[in-house]
Amino acid sequence: MTELLSELERQERQLVFDTFDESTAWTVGVALRDAGLAAGLPIAISIRRNGQELFHAALPGASADNDGWLARKAAVVDRYGQSSLRVGETFRSRGQSFDTDSRLDTATYAAHGGAFPILIRSTGCIGSIAVSGLPQLDDHQLVIDTLEKLLGQRSV
Repeated sequence: MTELLSELERQERQLVFDTFDESTAWTVGVALRDAGLAAGLPIAISIRRNGQELFHAALPGASADNDGWLARKAAVVDRYGQSSLRVGETFRSRGQSFDTDSRLDTATYAAHGGAFPILIRSTGCIGSIAVSGLPQLDDHQLVIDTLEKLLGQRSV
């Protein structure tokens, strides 16, 4: 197992909510938006719960293409219950490519970093928090940094 894969698994074990409702989605979404604006990041943000989009924002420099990436990354989280980066890294650690070896339609699924599962204690994955517009590791890290601040935990 790669060091990155171990870290991604650790993040998913630690960044867990007790509950997640519309108010929580707003709090997380605004925190991501504020972080993106403060750093001048050209990102789009999406928070989905059980197939319903609860929050969406596009910052200056983001485009409709980012919305497509958000949907494709969130589809990976919905299918696997893991971060889109973790799914992609799992395939890479096996010497495989998600795009070909998953046998899923790449127009619907993208195992690139930036979508993180909304994990509820004693329930599991109920949706995703996603960012698009930066290199995949940066998209993922922005979500992680924001969740760590909001949940008061460090993943390392």
